[in-house]
Amino acid sequence: MNWYVMGVDLGSTTAKVAVVDSHGELVGSKIVQMGAVSTQAVSVAMEAALAAAGISQPDILRTISTGYGRKLVPADKTFTEITCHARGAAKMSPGVRLVIDIGGQDSKAIAVDQDGLVDRFAMNDRCASGTGRFFDVLCRALEVPIDQVGSLAMSGDDSLEVSSMCATFAETEVISLLAQGASKANIAASVHKAVASRTLGLVAQVGRGSPVVMTGGVAKNPALVHYLSEALRLPIEMLDEPQIAGAYGAALIAREEHLGNVSAAAADVAAAAQAAAGLAVAVPRCADCDGQLGSSSSRRPVPVAISPRPMVGLRSGGREA
Repeated sequence: MNWYVMGVDLGSTTAKVAVVDSHGELVGSKIVQMGAVSTQAVSVAMEAALAAAGISQPDILRTISTGYGRKLVPADKTFTEITCHARGAAKMSPGVRLVIDIGGQDSKAIAVDQDGLVDRFAMNDRCASGTGRFFDVLCRALEVPIDQVGSLAMSGDDSLEVSSMCATFAETEVISLLAQGASKANIAASVHKAVASRTLGLVAQVGRGSPVVMTGGVAKNPALVHYLSEALRLPIEMLDEPQIAGAYGAALIAREEHLGNVSAAAADVAAAAQAAAGLAVAVPRCADCDGQLGSSSSRRPVPVAISPRPMVGLRSGGREA
C-alpha cells in the first residue's frame, strides 16, 4: 500500500512544500511567495502540493519542516536546512559533492560525501551579500525586474570595480556608478562577478568538489551561475527546480523516519551537542553592518562555523542552524 509524507521549507521570502510517496518519489510540490516568512504561504503551498499529488492532508503520515521559519510550521519535527538541502540535492543530482545554497537571507556551502551525507559546511547567515535580499536591492537600484537581471548581466562587461558588497550600501553605489555613466548591463555584470568571488570564499572553507549544484532561488539567475562556475573553474549542474531541494530533502527524511531510520536525527543532535561545546573554526566577518568586510578596526569579527563530520547544523557563531 502506498503512503505519503511531506516536507515544508519556510524560507525568508517563500514557502516550499514537497510530497513524497513510500518509494521516495516526489509526487507533488509547490512554491509560493507571499511576503516575509508567511504562514499563509505555507497553507497555500501545502494545499497545492497535496492537490498535485492527488491526496488530502489525512493521507500524510509525517511532516518535517525546515528553513528560516521552520518553527512556525505545523510539523512533527524540524530539521536544519543544511541537512535538508544536502539530502534533497543528493536525490535530485546523484553523486553531487558540493551544494551551494543561496537563499533570501543567507548563503551556504555544503560538502557532500559519497553517501549523500553532509561532510562539512560553512554558512554566512548575517551578511546579506549575494543573497536574494541583495539582488532585490540591486534590481531596485537598476530598475530591472528580478527575473531579468541575470540576462542583463550576461549582456554586459564585468570590468567595473565594485568596492562594496554590503546590501545596505549597494543601492547607493549602483546609483553612483550610474551617475558616472556606467551602463546598467555593465554594472549588473560586475556585481554578479563580485558576488561569485565572495561566494568562492565561502566554498574555500569546505573545499571544492565536483559535481557541483546550486539550490535556492538565486540558482535561477543565469549570470550568477556563469560567474560562479568561472570562479570555481568547475561546471555547475542545473537542477530542474532548485528551490524545492530543501522541502524535498525534508520529505525524504520524513520517509526515512517513518521507516524507522533515525540517522538524520542523530546527526542533528550530534551537531547541536558539538555546537554547544564550541567545536568550530572561526573566520573573521563584519558584525557591525549586514554585509561588508572592511578594514575598519571598529568592525568586530564574528565566527562562521566550519564543521567537520558529523556536524550537520552549525550557523554563524556556533548556533544551531
